[in-house]
Parts: sequence; structure tokens; C-alpha cells
Amino acid sequence: MKSLKTILLATTLTAGFGIFMGTTDAHADSLYTVKTGDTLSTISHQFNGDNSLIDLIAKDNNISNINMIFEGEQLTIRTADEAAPAPAQQEAVAPVQETQEQAAPVVEEASAVPATTATTSSAKEWIAQKESSGSYSATNGRYIGRYQLDASYLNGDYSEANQESVADSYVAGRYGSWEAAQAFWMANGWY
Repeated sequence: MKSLKTILLATTLTAGFGIFMGTTDAHADSLYTVKTGDTLSTISHQFNGDNSLIDLIAKDNNISNINMIFEGEQLTIRTADEAAPAPAQQEAVAPVQETQEQAAPVVEEASAVPATTATTSSAKEWIAQKESSGSYSATNGRYIGRYQLDASYLNGDYSEANQESVADSYVAGRYGSWEAAQAFWMANGWY
């Protein structure tokens, strides 16, 4: 009888510990892999039932254009418990008028980009070396050239000038800068 009590107690403690450990994981960030047809809106609906996570997902994943995400991309999604306070604080602190006024300094900072050209070119070159060893003729399946861009982005024009132009547009739209693209590459092994 004593051994039966010991087994029951051990089973109860183990189950309780398992439930306790399971509840701590509910507050962890989720890693979501983008599928064909996904948008930040559909992903927000999947995790929170509404569009409230769109800006938070974009911010957490350094997405500068919320209308451009890519299949296979991995996004970190905060749980509803973690995400809920952030929008409320932003709305309470920054009315719409202040948000528009705050946009002006961003434009001014963007005009200061030529001052950081050395940093930009070094980040750009770093990515080129990691992606293709700097070769404009490198291929890897559907990925073409110095920056290993999807062939569909290049529209059949694999010239050096087009690769540079398309890479600059892609990075500006996706990350905002080559430095941000480099930081993303270092964290994820791709950009």
C-alpha cells in the first residue's frame, strides 16, 4: 500500500510539474514561417483574431514595408499577453497629429544617409561576399548573381547594373538600409 501511495504521489507531482512547465511556454514568442498567400494581416488574425499585431510584427522583424513579406521567411510573433500593452501605450502617448509631426525627422535622417556611405557600402559588400563571394554570375537554383536575388525580381535582366539596382530597391523596401539587412543576415543566415 505504501508503494502505491508513493507512485500516486510521484505521478501527481510529475503531472503538476508538466502543467506548470506547459504554462510558462504559453508566454514565449512564436516563430512563424511565411507561407504562400500570407500577409501580416492574415498572420495577425491567426495569432490574435484581429489586425492589432501588424505593426508589432513589422517592428519586431524589421519589416519596413508591411505589404512585402516573402514565402519561407521566419517571423517572430509575440503572444497576445506580451503584445497587448504595446499598442495601447503608443495610442495613449502619440495622437495622430504627433505621429505625423514625428515623421518629418525620419525624412531628415534619410537625407543624412550620404554621410554613412562608407558603412552602407561595407554592409553591402559584406552581404555580397556572404551570398556569392562577390560574383555577379553566381547561381543557386532560382537565386541569381552577386546578391542571390530571386530570378523573378530581375525580370530576365541579369546585368550588373540591374542586379545593383534591384538589390538596392529590395533592401530599402525590406530592411530600410544595408546595415539592417546585414544585421538580419547575421541573426538568420540570410537576408
